Order: sequence, then structure tokens, then C-alpha cells
Amino acid sequence: MSTLTVAFSDLSKNSKRVAETVERAQRVHVTRRDGEDLYLTTERHDRQREETADVTSRLFAALIGSDEGARAVLLALPTVFPWVRHLSADEVREFVVDLVDATRDVAELDVHSTLHRVIVEWRATARILADPELAALLAEPLQDEDHGEVLAP
Repeated sequence: MSTLTVAFSDLSKNSKRVAETVERAQRVHVTRRDGEDLYLTTERHDRQREETADVTSRLFAALIGSDEGARAVLLALPTVFPWVRHLSADEVREFVVDLVDATRDVAELDVHSTLHRVIVEWRATARILADPELAALLAEPLQDEDHGEVLAP
């Protein structure tokens, strides 16, 4: 899906024209030289995105609530995240639970960073496990450096 792009200066100089563009396109990318880029969107488009997130999170939760649905999700996972092949069966199940919980956070709390963090962290775990030498090295105890128990975040 391509998104129309306008410069921030165009927005400030021609706001009415840009607003009309947003109404037609529903979403416009605003580039800025002095800060992070922005997106302008219509209220309707934003509501639809929220509904999509809500339906998706409830669908995933319902699927993993039954054995058949959980199997379907587990079978689909390697297509969506090919790197899961490096995770153990227990790790894959833990990833699915984390993924569903993070998807709920998107829908219920409008917090997207948790979903991003879950994917990045599990992909990093798979990357380590894909390299047997690195995995073995990282599994070795630290010599003469015991910093105590590491608590889960």
C-alpha cells in the first residue's frame, strides 16, 4: 500500500489542500527535516485501524484457547516468522503467549511498543540459537564474575 507524502512546509503553507488530500487518501505521510516524520489520518481511518487491532487480538486469543486453534497458530507461525525454527517447542509456545498478550496491549491499551519488543527479543533469541558456537558461549558461566540472580523483567 503506497501512502501519499507531503513535506511539512507544504502542510503549513497549504493546509487546506493537504487536509483535502488526507480526506481522499485517509492517510498522508508528512516528512520533516527537523524531527520525526508524521502521519495525518482521518478519524474514520484511525477507528478502522483500532477495530482491526481489536479483531486480530480477539481472534488470536480465541484460537489459542482451543487445542485445534493453537495447533493452527503453531503451524502458521513459521510462515510469518521463519526464524521460529530455531526455538524449542516450549520457547515457541512461550513466544505465542507473549505475542497474543502484546497484541491485546495494542488493541486494549493502544501500546504498540510491546508487540515490537516481543518480536525483536524473540528474533534475537532465535538468532543466538541459530549459531551453535554463540549459543554455547553465551550458555557458559561467567568466570569469577557472579553478579547474582538475574530477575525477569
